[in-house]
Amino acid sequence: MAEEYNIAVIPGDGTGPEVVDEGIKVLETVAKKGDIQFQFSKYTIGGEHYLATGEILPDGIEEKLAEADAIFLGAIGHPDVKPGILEKGILLNLRFNMDQYINLRPVKLYEGVKTPIMDKGPDDIDFVVVRENTEGLYTGAGGCLKRGTPDEVAIQESINTRKGVERCIRFAFECCRKRNKAKKLTLCGKTNVLTYAFDLWERAFYAVAEEYPDIEADYAHVDAICMWMVKNPEWFDVIVTDNMFGDIITDLGAMIQGGMGIAAGGNINPEGISMFEPIGGSAPKYTGKQVINPVAAIMAAQLMLQTLGENLAAGWIEKAVMKVLREDIKDVGAGKMGHSTSEIGDLVAEYIENNF
Repeated sequence: MAEEYNIAVIPGDGTGPEVVDEGIKVLETVAKKGDIQFQFSKYTIGGEHYLATGEILPDGIEEKLAEADAIFLGAIGHPDVKPGILEKGILLNLRFNMDQYINLRPVKLYEGVKTPIMDKGPDDIDFVVVRENTEGLYTGAGGCLKRGTPDEVAIQESINTRKGVERCIRFAFECCRKRNKAKKLTLCGKTNVLTYAFDLWERAFYAVAEEYPDIEADYAHVDAICMWMVKNPEWFDVIVTDNMFGDIITDLGAMIQGGMGIAAGGNINPEGISMFEPIGGSAPKYTGKQVINPVAAIMAAQLMLQTLGENLAAGWIEKAVMKVLREDIKDVGAGKMGHSTSEIGDLVAEYIENNF
């Protein structure tokens, strides 16, 4: 009997619906070839809905999303909505309320994709960043006093709990073991300045490391991580870090793997519902032009299948994407691909249809 999954789809804003359509196209092709069925339920929340109704997350929608096996997200962000309203109201709320405490970001350079790093290739850029996703500076703790005056004071606090830190670190060790590559886990922090938060991180890191004698555990400051990601990306296997540093270094990772057009990520609750998305924004200026690369959304679908335990089908998608990047796309940037958004989705789907 075919395994059936209920996938909640949030197409989002701007070009989000366009790339989500291609991800769904590929998932439907996989379903035809494998013993899998998908039921897609779409939820049109985002900038347009907020402007029309004043609602960010409509009543009852989180309960509906909680009934799904996974969430597939396009992109959230609208030029007519003040920055922070949608991001906090939708993205952070869903991550926090669903306890998606891991942000998982594979950083992998595929053959045929250019990296801005000279003399580096696919053998050199293949690592994973595990970012804590529900604590740190993103909790919103803090406040503002005497706003708009010369005496204004703004405080933003980083909240780190032993439970939150340790479960993130443990996930990273397990990820490193499952990858079974260099078997090296690097803690990214700033122990010389952020002495309270990263003292907790470092103590928890080396305590958990004792349970994983097969994995090399090391530490580097975030500034050194940024330098080495550019100079020697081959040094990294898995990196674990807090919410803020993870947000920054994963964007750097996207650039060295070829750009936002191919970078995908997952917001993971290993015991619950996870949400998968291309990490790029909604790119509203390109809406309707069919020039955005959908590979990031397709690889978000691949990561979703992998997380659901459908490793065979996830492998089909990755192999198809690798073929298309190597042989069919001129450049991964918007408007430079030599194909439209939907044509790229067609190429990936056709390869799966004809080869598996």
